[in-house]
Amino acid sequence: MTVESISLTKYVESDFSTYYPLVKEDNVMKYITGKGLTPEEARKKFDSMIEINAKDAKIGYFKVYSNAGEFIGDAKLEWNILDSSQLEIGYILKEVYWGKGYGSMICTKLLSLAEELFSTVDIIGIIDPDNAASKRLLEKFGFKSYFIGVEDNLPTEKLMLKKSIDLD
Repeated sequence: MTVESISLTKYVESDFSTYYPLVKEDNVMKYITGKGLTPEEARKKFDSMIEINAKDAKIGYFKVYSNAGEFIGDAKLEWNILDSSQLEIGYILKEVYWGKGYGSMICTKLLSLAEELFSTVDIIGIIDPDNAASKRLLEKFGFKSYFIGVEDNLPTEKLMLKKSIDLD
């Protein structure tokens, strides 16, 4: 299967019915929260995504559509909660779209957006250390691992794409 392109559209308040079926799936959320989200957990997360989207017109949380117009997952480019001098990227795909090149296309789009808006800002990706596919994908784009441990009671690996120039 040849994948041609994807499009990103920011989530709006009326999109919960699109978001929830994605994040309720245990397999999809395995490396993010360990299991699918309950409706209450999903609503809380979704509401925080909408708040983040309201703060910046260009970055935030996005629905990802295939070139055929199918909703295939979501993606984010946001300021890192723990270090506001860094951007964070992430994505979730419906299981039927795994291994088809969509992750690479999402990273390409998000990194291009980051370059256009904030060319000197470091970008991190946070993954489960057992998620070999996500690690390979981030490394393909130049990310380097700098932390492996437990954060928020979840196994965590952080990788960074260094864009800033250290003057020390």
